Amino acid sequence: MNTITKPENANTGKERDHAMFDAELSGAVLNFHLLKRIVSWLKPYRIRLLVSGVLVLIASFTLVVMEVVISRVLVDYIIVGDANSVMPDLGMIEFTRSVETLFALPPLYAAGAVFFVLMSLSAVLGHWHRLTLIDAIVRALRDLRQDLFSHLESRPSSFYDRVPVGRIMTRVTNDVEALYEMLRGMGSLLGEFVPFLVALTIMLSTSVELTGILLLLVPIVGVATFYFRRATRDIFRRVRNSVSALNQYLQENLSGMQVVQLSQRQDRNRSEYTRINRENLTQEFKSIDLATFYGAFNDSLASIGLGIIIYYGAGAVVQDAMSLGGVILFTRFMNMLFTPVVMLGEQLNVLFRAMASGERIFQALDWDEQIHEPEHPKQLPQRLAGKVEFRNVHFSYTPGTPILKGVSVTVQAGEKLAIVGPTGSGKSTMIRLLGRFYDFPPGQIFLDDIDLNELHSRDVRQRIGVVLQDFHIFSGTILDNISLGNEQISREKAIAAAKTVNAHWFIERLEQGYDTQLVERGANLSQGQRQLLAFARVLAADPEILILDEATASIDTETEILIQDGLRKLMAGRTSILIAHRLQTIQEANHVLVLHLGEVKEYGTHQELIAADGLYRTLHELQFQDVVLDKDGDPIID
Repeated sequence: MNTITKPENANTGKERDHAMFDAELSGAVLNFHLLKRIVSWLKPYRIRLLVSGVLVLIASFTLVVMEVVISRVLVDYIIVGDANSVMPDLGMIEFTRSVETLFALPPLYAAGAVFFVLMSLSAVLGHWHRLTLIDAIVRALRDLRQDLFSHLESRPSSFYDRVPVGRIMTRVTNDVEALYEMLRGMGSLLGEFVPFLVALTIMLSTSVELTGILLLLVPIVGVATFYFRRATRDIFRRVRNSVSALNQYLQENLSGMQVVQLSQRQDRNRSEYTRINRENLTQEFKSIDLATFYGAFNDSLASIGLGIIIYYGAGAVVQDAMSLGGVILFTRFMNMLFTPVVMLGEQLNVLFRAMASGERIFQALDWDEQIHEPEHPKQLPQRLAGKVEFRNVHFSYTPGTPILKGVSVTVQAGEKLAIVGPTGSGKSTMIRLLGRFYDFPPGQIFLDDIDLNELHSRDVRQRIGVVLQDFHIFSGTILDNISLGNEQISREKAIAAAKTVNAHWFIERLEQGYDTQLVERGANLSQGQRQLLAFARVLAADPEILILDEATASIDTETEILIQDGLRKLMAGRTSILIAHRLQTIQEANHVLVLHLGEVKEYGTHQELIAADGLYRTLHELQFQDVVLDKDGDPIID
């Protein structure tokens, strides 16, 4: 597992610009510090990379020898009958003669056998090199993806409140895939420079003048590459951002497909997706056009080089300064001379994409926003009493927009507190703070008289069971969704919890019972069944404190009775904080807290607040009695 290091300029302040995840990243395309960080994930697999490097060196050298066999052995030695030439043969003529003698073969057959062995060796070693290289890269990127996922899992709720999920998904999927293409291309490029160096050495030893003329074309390719880089550096960032926008829009619409279909937004959404897709297509075409032009330009330079060799080589053959095989070998080596340069230009295309992707990946890895944890957290007892106290709590998600304004309330161990109030009054915020999903100043929230800021968030959440209005179902079996991978929750304990909260009856009716696979978000269960499953999950964990947002969709009377019975069993012996929506739940609570615009307006029992004739009674009558509007649109309570 690679260690995630924090850069010197990491954002460590409280206020962070989350819009960075939507903005186009800027900076140098060829960022060597970034490359070093990417390559660092390959360190655990350096033995594989070393083996791959040795294999590609040998395989690449055999390619050079194969060209020598064709030109110097086949053409000069066998066809022309002249083995003497200024062009080196790397000992292949003598080796072919040895094969002739050893196996009593004609010269042509001997040369063919040598060529076949070299070709087979090159193919086997080349294939082995690619397998070893890809194995190391895939393992390294698996580790990178795992580190990225683990890092994102530890980001607080405030991060996901402000950053679109689609943008984050792009970093884990598309951007990591771009790094794979880059690393694989860099490994393959190594194999092209071995023939380049060998060919250049042989060409210089044969004709410095002709080699020098051909080398004049290399700076031209370099200049073309420089301008190609400048033209494409921004295009590839726009390509990545357009792909990210596509993923984000797709995720939003697929996750909310029922709302889309109910509101008949298919045509409108399709039109918007088409617009984003068209922008992506435009950027992709720009990158393709530039890459195509660059490739054609390099091919033209290679053709010019071939013409130069034919012109000078033909004259040298006529003057007996060079053999025919030597000229052929020069043309073959010319390809080896220019192929790495052309491939390097093509690899720059991938490199630019990978640099933008690497910036995005490490931006996410370096995002150090997290919940404050105490250096020496206090340890909770094995079993809590369950007292919860909010003491003059002030909180805001964004500066200048307070959500809670001096909220104070104490819930004694085993009591039930119902929280009511209009939308936006701060009910859910109190629940989130108790679960330590956001930072808040010390001395405001206490658990058994211990300041929550002195406890590790993990320890707090283990003691709190939450059943929210939007109950999340994970992919897996019903048993998996009850235990959530907790080894302390056995199958028997999970089944016992389901029986207690009346979930066992519908689970047993399923074809595979507790081993039934649930689809995404539990769509193959009804709303009431999901609610009962939520109760079973919390009861199996056996927390001391229960938080419940009991709002559900309309359900049948039988399921409603089961839910109410399961709810009573779940709350038995536990401190319960309820965002209450049902009259029966409110009446059963020990106290009712009435919030309005983040402030405590009323506090007392149900009967006391009804008698007080204040905000609670108004909310109660509006919710639980028939409402008739007068001619001015004001409610008349019947």
